Amino acid sequence: MLDIKQIRTNPDFVKERTEKRGMNPVVIDEILTLDEERRTLIQKSEELKANRNKVSERIAQKKRNKEDADAEIKEMQDVGKEIANIDTKLKELNADFNDKMARIPNLIHEEVPVGADDSENVEIRRKGKKKEFTFVPKPHWEILEDLKLADFERASKVSGTRYVYLTGDGARLERALMNFMLDIHAKNGYREMMTPQIVRGSAMYGTGQLPKFEEDLFKIQDMDMYTIPTSEVTLTNYYAGEIMPAEKVPTRFTAQTACFRSEAGSAGRDTRGLIRLHQFNKVEMVRFERPEDSFAALEEMTEHAENILNLLEIPHRTVILCTGDIGFGSSKTYDVEVFLPAYDGYREISSISNMTDFQARRANIRFKRNKDSKVEYVHTLNGSGLAVGRTMAALLENYQNEDGTVTIPEVLRPYMGGQELIEKV
Repeated sequence: MLDIKQIRTNPDFVKERTEKRGMNPVVIDEILTLDEERRTLIQKSEELKANRNKVSERIAQKKRNKEDADAEIKEMQDVGKEIANIDTKLKELNADFNDKMARIPNLIHEEVPVGADDSENVEIRRKGKKKEFTFVPKPHWEILEDLKLADFERASKVSGTRYVYLTGDGARLERALMNFMLDIHAKNGYREMMTPQIVRGSAMYGTGQLPKFEEDLFKIQDMDMYTIPTSEVTLTNYYAGEIMPAEKVPTRFTAQTACFRSEAGSAGRDTRGLIRLHQFNKVEMVRFERPEDSFAALEEMTEHAENILNLLEIPHRTVILCTGDIGFGSSKTYDVEVFLPAYDGYREISSISNMTDFQARRANIRFKRNKDSKVEYVHTLNGSGLAVGRTMAALLENYQNEDGTVTIPEVLRPYMGGQELIEKV
């Protein structure tokens, strides 16, 4: 959520930044109008209440003196009705104001390129050498089927489309990747967490999924509870409503969880394989940083995500997202995209974002630089480190052999009991 003080003092800047996202800036004027109406009513209510207190004292004094106070009592009854009417109007204005404020995206960083969609994202760098195949590489879903690593048909019978059973070496490979990623992030100073995977609506509001993106979530019937789309929600809300002491900022968290997404509006896209499932595993990184350090932290987090692919020796590239593709709560985002031979192209495997104080304002996460300083909003950052299913897809495609086997990357072999090759069983 944006700071209303910033909107009041610099509305043209806020309009310019939101308009670059394709949003009609008129909503900023609507917010300012609502804000002015609210403040006017609050002031009037406070004046009436102050006057009521004074008159109430006079009424009490008259009653002690056995004097007639009927006129004052009638006056205060009218004042009470007026205050009640103002409170009702304020409640309506506040609801409208808060709803509009909750739907305003974060202000983009000055380095974010202007563009309409993901085709206008800007490549920053490429790493890793693409394998030169002497045969036509298979897509990962064929490899999964040939090596009996997954069963989509039975998953569909049990849960519907876009779910999967991982079986045998497929399940072992997924687990190996998760443990490998967590170990690497732990070496980089992230504290490992195991988090809830069902949260209150307030937690979803805190990280920005609600109210704007409710259709993308799975909600538990008749409850204000949701399955998480990412452990960004649980990790960021760990400090919701708290003032973090100086020694806790910065803090780094990492966690592996299942993630649940309805994929609303994605019909027909990536319907085969592991790229776009309703339930998938992901290792997440979340950081709480001082405002002056957050953009340097974003660069470091991006390197941490890239490092997983460097160690696995899977080719990838990094792009900065343009204004038409950047997420609602982000000020600046890098996507790490992995190369998939069967696609002959790159697919996103991690988004790393600096949310600045946007989430902290919604979740009320603050910190103190020292015991005597005033409280400030912390900056939060999050990023995939990595999406495990997509990493498996990339591994299978890049490490496939002509005889149908898949070579296990060297760094992953200790997590697979020394196994070097995945073969058909």
